[in-house]
Amino acid sequence: MFGEEEKIKVALVNPPYPGGLVDYQVPCIGLAYITAVLEKNGYEVRVIDCPVLHINLKGLEQEITRFEPDIIGVTSVTATFQSALQAAHAIKETCPDVLVVLGGPHASFMDEEILRGNSDVDVVVRGEGEETMLDLVHCFSKDGLKGLHGVAGLSFRDGGQVVRTPNRPLIQNLDQLPYPAYKHFPLNKYRVSGRLIFPVVTSRGCPYQCTFCVASHMFGKTLRARSVGNVVDELEWLRDEYGADAYTFYDDIFTFDVERALKICEEIKNRKIGIPWDCQTRVDRVSPKILTKMREAGCELVSFGVESGSQKILDAMKKGTTVEQNEKAIKWAKQAGLSVSISVILGYPGETEETLKQTINFIKKTQPDDAFLCIATPYPGTELYNLVKSLGWRISREWSKYEMQTPVFENPHLPFAKITKEREIFYNQLYSPSYIIRQSLKGNIYSTLMAQTALHQLLWRIKIPWVSVIFKKIMRL
Repeated sequence: MFGEEEKIKVALVNPPYPGGLVDYQVPCIGLAYITAVLEKNGYEVRVIDCPVLHINLKGLEQEITRFEPDIIGVTSVTATFQSALQAAHAIKETCPDVLVVLGGPHASFMDEEILRGNSDVDVVVRGEGEETMLDLVHCFSKDGLKGLHGVAGLSFRDGGQVVRTPNRPLIQNLDQLPYPAYKHFPLNKYRVSGRLIFPVVTSRGCPYQCTFCVASHMFGKTLRARSVGNVVDELEWLRDEYGADAYTFYDDIFTFDVERALKICEEIKNRKIGIPWDCQTRVDRVSPKILTKMREAGCELVSFGVESGSQKILDAMKKGTTVEQNEKAIKWAKQAGLSVSISVILGYPGETEETLKQTINFIKKTQPDDAFLCIATPYPGTELYNLVKSLGWRISREWSKYEMQTPVFENPHLPFAKITKEREIFYNQLYSPSYIIRQSLKGNIYSTLMAQTALHQLLWRIKIPWVSVIFKKIMRL
């Protein structure tokens, strides 16, 4: 295999997205972490973020040819899975002997099917990727495919059979991970209105079992948290090293441990970080106190997964919250001076015209600053996926449609045409000229982004999309 004098080279690829350019606001933190771990252990790594670099499959082939990697890891979610397979095929056409590794949530749950049906994919990394990729690179460089049998968390073909090694234990001490290697990303390409927003993960894992989500299956049912000092050290590093203009906390539930969240806020204030940030959390894990402390520490936006204005649907989703809790959390956040964004899921099995109306009325009543009306999407690995299949409803295998804006299964009790029409009416009413003015006058980075989104939608609605395209290009300068 590789001699000791040879330095194994690894390329990590975010594949071209279907439909061309995607509005990209932050670097891919998963690739950034894996890059940092590999680099720390002496491997040469190249990140190729195709969407933000406007690289198509031909361009990817050229990048691979120039770098000549030994192993190529391709990441994807369900909506980009088909694109990841196309990238894998292009890679194999260019470099037949390179080891192609696929990772991400979709691959983690569909590993055997992927390996049986796609000869361009050699290995699937299941679950957390940092330690698994490190062991994979090390063992493959020593013993080739034979060495992979001893690496936990892998699925691969050997002798025509799919081999699944035991699941890898989750990383318990997240402080041991190096900071994400953002130096390998074209950071200026991610600027929005001239501002650079960095993702930050302070914890992994989710103790809740919502039927539409894979978080607890990917990252465990127990919360694993970084220390307060380690988190705020990273915030300082991002500010001083890269000139961060804002942070977006990627935790599933930033305030799950309220005392820890309070300590993070205090440390941010004590160190005078002075950078705005946003986070997402659950409505039953906030109080007026924590929301006020967050605002004092620079938080400008909080996002809640409200999911529905119907208790019947919330219970069906196993959300574990109530409509009343949703309403109180939004009210408390606004009273604390925070902008509020919520997400709801429309068309979940059991949805009726009445429950749909309850959700729309809930949003109008509580008046969040922004609302994401998502279409129920049965992602592989979720209880919802199994439910839709058990009901015998027709479900699409066109994975590029799994972006929560397009119906992918047939609900005989409530046509999705009704849902999409209600969504259109809602957004036409929400994104009004007065909304754009109101958000613009707030002057913070998040309200500015909301105003831009609303203006973009308004311009398309009044049939002058070319102005919207020009506007979006200007905003990215």
